Amino acid sequence: MKLISWNVNGIRAAVKKGLVDIIHQFNADVFCVQETKAQDGQVLEALNELSGYFIYSHSAVKKGYSGVAILSKEEPLSVTHGIQVEEHDQEGRVITAEYPDYYLVNVYVPNSGAGLKRLDYRATWDKDFAHFLEKLKIKKPVIVTGDFNVAHQAIDLKNDKSNYNKTSGYTEIEINGLDAILATGLIDSYRMMYPNKVEYTFWSTRFNARANNAGWRIDYFLASKKIANQIKEATIHSDIMGSDHCPIELVLK
Repeated sequence: MKLISWNVNGIRAAVKKGLVDIIHQFNADVFCVQETKAQDGQVLEALNELSGYFIYSHSAVKKGYSGVAILSKEEPLSVTHGIQVEEHDQEGRVITAEYPDYYLVNVYVPNSGAGLKRLDYRATWDKDFAHFLEKLKIKKPVIVTGDFNVAHQAIDLKNDKSNYNKTSGYTEIEINGLDAILATGLIDSYRMMYPNKVEYTFWSTRFNARANNAGWRIDYFLASKKIANQIKEATIHSDIMGSDHCPIELVLK
């Protein structure tokens, strides 16, 4: 079972940069996309040349903002939008597909913003999202993937000391939020496989960051501890271009 996740930073722009070919080349069972920046109909239109996948999306009320999608070869048992909290669900940040053995949650976590202006909202969101995952895991194991907009540890970003508690994505509040999400019974698949490896999934478009590999690891595949022994591989595909993020992969036995 191969799963791919990628913040494409606008699905229509990504398609123009070869997204459909990349999806076909990966040939994953499930391909999760964040930050579609498109309404549901526009997502379907953008992917009209994609074959072999059921397409499900959850878009923000605000046009051209946020948005997530799940592309699945197998038709899920069910698909749900949001986390049933109106304040959050208007932003189109979560879509969940139920399969026989697990739930797959695709998430685009809110960015705390310039000057950390949304940090308080982010803290509330993390708490509510953790509660949503707690309820899901009662029924069956959970796999959660997407752009979490936080580097969990110092190893997960190039310049940890200069960013700590100053920059969105590496504050104590955001790190604690991810800790609480993991505390629902999840493990970080990549860090489980590679405790000391330094790789990034996001690079700023400024300061030639990608060429200098001055990046952040903020995209994750988290999985219930119950199925941790099924994880065969966790890969970061930093060679794939087309967005300020790169795709990440999880392979289950």
